[in-house]
Amino acid sequence: MQKFEQTWRWYGPQDPVSLQDVKQAGASGIVTALHHIPHGEVWPIEDIQDRKNIIESAGLVWSVVESVPVHEAIKTRAEDAAKYIDNYKQSLRNLAQCGIKIITYNFMPVLDWTRTKLDLEMPNGAKALYFNWIDLAAFDLFVLKREGGEQDYPKEVVEEAKARFATFGEADIQELNRVILMGIPSEKDITLEDLQRSLITYSSIGKAGLLDNLLWFLREIQPICEEYDVKMAIHPDDPPYPILGLPRIASGLEDYKNIIEGVDANFNGVCFCTGSLGAGQKNDVPAIAEAIKHRVHFAHFRNVKKDTIGNFFEADHLDGDVEMARVLDIFIEENQKRDQPIPYRPDHGHQMLDDLHKQTNPGYSAIGRLRGLAELRGLEVGLIYSKTT
Repeated sequence: MQKFEQTWRWYGPQDPVSLQDVKQAGASGIVTALHHIPHGEVWPIEDIQDRKNIIESAGLVWSVVESVPVHEAIKTRAEDAAKYIDNYKQSLRNLAQCGIKIITYNFMPVLDWTRTKLDLEMPNGAKALYFNWIDLAAFDLFVLKREGGEQDYPKEVVEEAKARFATFGEADIQELNRVILMGIPSEKDITLEDLQRSLITYSSIGKAGLLDNLLWFLREIQPICEEYDVKMAIHPDDPPYPILGLPRIASGLEDYKNIIEGVDANFNGVCFCTGSLGAGQKNDVPAIAEAIKHRVHFAHFRNVKKDTIGNFFEADHLDGDVEMARVLDIFIEENQKRDQPIPYRPDHGHQMLDDLHKQTNPGYSAIGRLRGLAELRGLEVGLIYSKTT
């Protein structure tokens, strides 16, 4: 039976995890992006080819782009959006001409993935990424001071957030700001002022308007994608619910149906992230996988554990709320129908062992992902073996 393509996210030559490390982990494909190119600018062929040459000289292949960022002007359909659409089309052409045709992106307003703590200590001493509603509410209500924000939280969360914020010193506030407003590694963090301006813009767009803008974007790039056989894979919202007054449109099954049916063409697909979807209290991750498996171009496999109000930490890859064996089993069956194997990567990982003493990108230390990849690889082999004996 055909196995998945095992890949690894790499942040380029400045990444503390080297391509040699990736090879030793057993992955064959690289997932990367040109983070030095400002959002909205064209990715030149020369830069793409330089990055590809570095990867291939290490004996690996550039399998997936993650991500070609969608400029805020496109998400808001601003007056200058057409310029950024044209730039995006040219980047897709250039990537395709270099043989790179799976593009992951997200359509989350302003912020990328959001956590409130980057180093929650586990009982075994490893450290994990963590999202806590009380800390988010404390930031939202008493740092951002968003008008009407109290209405978005249960009364007990507001009261607890107020009590917790009263214990914060200046260093605590600055650290919370840093974590919540953090951009992905090597890209610019946003500021409180950026976020406050964006809240005004998105208040008039809302969820319906944001979905309309996504579908417009997809229709605009559709001719290029179909001409060059480019596959677009939208990443789920992370976490999968509205935060800080910003709308979300890729958080669950109904959202994905709206996106897939809104532009019903094979290029328009999904990056299936078990961790992002698994953080949603109402999300049945295996059921979502079964429903949209035919449009999954790429997958992130990781796990989370939630409490009763939706706080969550990133668990070991096979030890969380997501039934990983069921999800992999669905995609193993789907993988047999493909001409090319579905690429996946172990998403995030605990900071552990020697990496506890190193400076690493949050969620992207080597050893935790190595453990995750080994566990996922073993689970895949076991499931395949059970089908063939």
